[in-house]
Amino acid sequence: MSFEEEDNFTYIVVKNHEDQYSIWPDFKPIPAGWEDMQKRGNKQECLEYIKTVWTDMRPRSLREAMDKDKDSN
Repeated sequence: MSFEEEDNFTYIVVKNHEDQYSIWPDFKPIPAGWEDMQKRGNKQECLEYIKTVWTDMRPRSLREAMDKDKDSN
């Protein structure tokens, strides 16, 4: 399968427990640890959506640790 063929797929935007986003082909089962964010579309549409909602690239655990350190100072 070529990359050109892949671009014809419909994708699902998924998010893991660390609030990290990705796209997943809608015809495959979503892997354990990832949840469906109810956004579907072609690759470009899904990547554009992720760009608007994933504004802090740090994993959730790092953000929480940094917030805890900030609060203790």
